[in-house]
Amino acid sequence: MVYYQKMTPEGYQEIKDEIARLKKDRPRRIKILQEARSMGDLSENSEYTTAKMELGHLQSRLRYLDKQLRYSEIIQKDESGTIDLGSNVTLLFDGDDEAEKYRIVGRMEADLAKGKISFDSPLGQALMKQNILI
Repeated sequence: MVYYQKMTPEGYQEIKDEIARLKKDRPRRIKILQEARSMGDLSENSEYTTAKMELGHLQSRLRYLDKQLRYSEIIQKDESGTIDLGSNVTLLFDGDDEAEKYRIVGRMEADLAKGKISFDSPLGQALMKQNILI
């Protein structure tokens, strides 16, 4: 059974943008590898080893991101009046003076530093399907 990652349209676009950036960078990395290869003995060529490793990381990241897109399910924001994927929420925690703003996103998009919490995190699960209070 295939599991599809739920994500917002913005999260999907961010992955597409990163793929485009990496594909644009790949020819430069290949050129660096070719230049390092031409320096002679590969067994003691640290530039070649580093360039080969960096190109491998880039290729691996591209495969990973491509898989994320292939197995993603884009969820449009629900206008039903309940909190769902893509909803923006403002929370005031006990003992805090300031309210915190968060966006409910898919697992791959979650980044607490940017105010994005996963729908399947403990906080995300507690918020999902709650009525929106204005």
